[in-house]
Amino acid sequence: MFSSVMNYEQYALGIILLFTISMFLFSPWRHDMVAFAGLVAAVLLGIVAPEQAFLGFGHPAVVTVGCILILSQSLQNSGAVDVLARTVLPQNAGRTLSLLVLMGLGAFLSGFMNNVGAMALLMPIAIQLAQKLEMPPGQILMPLAFGTILGGMTTLIGTPPNLIVAGFRKEAGLGSFGMFDFTPIGVSVALAGILFVAFIGWRLVPSRAKTESDGFDSGAYLTELYVTESSKVVNLSIREIKELIKDMDAQITGIVRNKVRIIAPNPGRRVTFGDILIVEAEADSLNDLLSTLDLELLPHSESSDTSPTSEVEEQEKEPVQDDIGLFELAVMPSSKLCDRRIGDLALQARYGANLLALSREGHKKTHRLRSQSILSGDLLLLQGNQESINAFASDYGCVPLAQRELRLPNKRNAWLSSLIMLASISAAAMGILPATIAFALGVVLSLSLKTIAVRKVYDAVDWSVIVLLAALIPIANAIQSTGMADIIANFLLNSLAQGNAVVTLILILVVTMFLSDLMNNAATAAVMCPIAIGSATALNVSPDSFLMAVAIGASCAFLTPIGHQNNTLILGPSGFKFSDYWKLGLPLELIVIAISVPLLLIIWPL
Repeated sequence: MFSSVMNYEQYALGIILLFTISMFLFSPWRHDMVAFAGLVAAVLLGIVAPEQAFLGFGHPAVVTVGCILILSQSLQNSGAVDVLARTVLPQNAGRTLSLLVLMGLGAFLSGFMNNVGAMALLMPIAIQLAQKLEMPPGQILMPLAFGTILGGMTTLIGTPPNLIVAGFRKEAGLGSFGMFDFTPIGVSVALAGILFVAFIGWRLVPSRAKTESDGFDSGAYLTELYVTESSKVVNLSIREIKELIKDMDAQITGIVRNKVRIIAPNPGRRVTFGDILIVEAEADSLNDLLSTLDLELLPHSESSDTSPTSEVEEQEKEPVQDDIGLFELAVMPSSKLCDRRIGDLALQARYGANLLALSREGHKKTHRLRSQSILSGDLLLLQGNQESINAFASDYGCVPLAQRELRLPNKRNAWLSSLIMLASISAAAMGILPATIAFALGVVLSLSLKTIAVRKVYDAVDWSVIVLLAALIPIANAIQSTGMADIIANFLLNSLAQGNAVVTLILILVVTMFLSDLMNNAATAAVMCPIAIGSATALNVSPDSFLMAVAIGASCAFLTPIGHQNNTLILGPSGFKFSDYWKLGLPLELIVIAISVPLLLIIWPL
């Protein structure tokens, strides 16, 4: 059937497509490597002109994706989303309400920031919620992962497939989709999915024991938290504070007031501005303590007898470095630090670093951090840049264990990053600026106002996604220009749909969902968009409903752990097997089809 109508370019492109999709599905190569190899093959075979090969790197969809990833990282680093999560999530709710709120928050955040970032932000909260509800972590994590995926389809910037679909519509001469053109169907599908999972679907998630983490378990750290004037603990009793932090793996072991240390303070003692709380906490709980109670970490870099207020003022005078991070170091038996007091170290003067906390297994920690003598086997949590921390570790005989992904709250940056993201979204939504320019301007403002460090910008971009999109866009254009899209569309129409537009719409949705479960969703959208446009052209109907079907299908990868990064994120912490996802994912995909097809026909009529 195909031999009589296909020319050399179509044959060659068909082979490249089959090979590329097969490599996506079965090869150990990364998706971006496969896509780039496919692009080079297309150039060598004369399908894509050499001068057109790398124009994808300047494609508006690719630039917009990169800018959104940077702005999302700015929101994440500033602690803005942590504050939102703590404000919105109920403290003493049951299973159903907790799932509804957690998934709803994940979906909302995913509509306006990278959904992998939203998932990463909410994962610790989900794990704590599972412990509180006495549920296997997977029965909270899988609903959260699916909720964040569903939320991505609600706006233009929610997920890369939406941007790709909008780009293809613009190239077809129909103009780009607007910021909220995806919202009516996206919100309806997301709402139906969240309700199903929260009330019924979570029961379909296999109950698996959490696997042991490959990471290093550092245990509890001793640290000191300064009570600011605006802190939520001001005038609260120790008993009331302990109630607030009972779910944070933290406990108050002492308090310092006017240079006087009080061990095991009376539960009725009230905390005042300027106090220092001596706290024992898991490293991952420090961010929760800081953001929830509006406290500040007290650095211990120099020997000093200054007051707590002076210590914080001195901290604020220190220059802000662009590449500061938090690092864990283990003290070796031969370390020069052994038996030295923390207060005697000159870390700030020599290395530009601060010691924030100390962990020592098997010892009750009640003394002030600066008075502690360092022992072999202690773990130190230091703040500084990679180079200075490595120098310190080398000089003093310490072993770097990990760079902690802790987000120290910063009110200024939280407000600024939120306002920048809101302004960028508004400018794009109201048509004041093209989406690409609006979000690029947001990145410029973020860098100018230092809501994200310059050296962190490139780390914020998932370059594998950028290369994947940039490599596939010329191939996708070739699918259209060579007539390959028309051939595939005619096969779907004549052999499967028998010329029925509604059946063709369902087929495009189902095929897109199937491919998205097995390969990258951005790649799926890039491959399916030309086919959707070709099908609409052959049927002489509007391509909008078909393009929207591609956007929905590419965003709904619920059957496998490889279909979406959020599915992969929960694989280890939940103890899941590859086959565990479809048990909830299949009914959810059927619900997506049942809800989206009628809405597509109503909102985007053929």
